[in-house]
Amino acid sequence: MRSLIRNLVSLLVVAGLLAGCGTSSNSTGGSRGLLSPRPSPSASYISALQGGIVGRTGVTLSASDRSRALEAEYRALEEARGGQAVSWKGDDANGQVVANAPYQVGTQNCRQYRHMVTIDGKDVTARGAACRNSDGTWTPLT
Repeated sequence: MRSLIRNLVSLLVVAGLLAGCGTSSNSTGGSRGLLSPRPSPSASYISALQGGIVGRTGVTLSASDRSRALEAEYRALEEARGGQAVSWKGDDANGQVVANAPYQVGTQNCRQYRHMVTIDGKDVTARGAACRNSDGTWTPLT
């Protein structure tokens, strides 16, 4: 529980620090330009992932490890270049999230991604896709 509170406080501090940051789009169609404006990684953006695809792995994660895994999913979707791994390490598990290049579905930017989790020496992978909403949150596709 203490780790979860520490993680949430850290997320809120980072969100506050990033609130004043600006981003600019680029003309090359890179992920920053396509996905801007970039929101802060607050708890509401993480919870909008609805458990993310890490929930589809079937593994049971502690609350703090689940929080780290979901933050990595959000960062991969929001910030990472296509094919770039976003790693996380928890108390009992670790993993990597790799999002593919963004693509358009109607007016929404979407990305396919995979989440590899290692727990108790076993590797498990889940695959999925998510689309970015106008408020900056990501909604997984079912």
